[in-house]
Amino acid sequence: MSCNPSEITRREAQREERRAAILAVAQQAFHDHGFGGTTMSGIAAKLGGSKGTLWAYFSSKEDLFAATIDGLVAEFAPFFELDPAKSLADALESYCTDFIAMMVSVPVIALNRLVIAESPRFPALGRIFYEKAPARRQRVLAQHFEQRIARGEMQPVDPLFAAAQLHHLCQAGLFMQILLGLAPAPTRAQVRADAAKAARLFVDGCGTGARADVAR
Repeated sequence: MSCNPSEITRREAQREERRAAILAVAQQAFHDHGFGGTTMSGIAAKLGGSKGTLWAYFSSKEDLFAATIDGLVAEFAPFFELDPAKSLADALESYCTDFIAMMVSVPVIALNRLVIAESPRFPALGRIFYEKAPARRQRVLAQHFEQRIARGEMQPVDPLFAAAQLHHLCQAGLFMQILLGLAPAPTRAQVRADAAKAARLFVDGCGTGARADVAR
């Protein structure tokens, strides 16, 4: 018996809705109870379904945690785009502004606190977080730096290392203060000022002051 295409589409939509509901509950559970204190049984109970249904979507708690990070990365994906037509200074100031705004957001601060607190007991947690978030962001930024280096707008540095260093510069100010509970949520003006400092310091150290003609 063949299935009606509309029925298949409806089933797929229902499955995606169910998966999204699971991720929302899981993210809140990780936030409230930590990785160690969160259980698949507890999430299933919160959802009102069986543990078997939950396992049909995610093979383990680590798999579920990785999916919550993927969700956050997808939510902030536009922040990782850079405009190659802009000068290095302008492109990075814009990038750093978006990056810092993301890093000081409530869900990202909560995620970083969770990983820092739980990784010593659950090393897999740190590896998942690093590969899904920092390492992924650094690779995207490194690709942009490779283009800048090829165009003579950046010194011939290791692009991946340079990407990590720019992110560290962005995290040295407001992010660190908020992560440690030393400052309230910043204003957009404060984020821009922090980003300008990080971008300027990076460009002074790695830029060449050159700018290639914008491709037409």
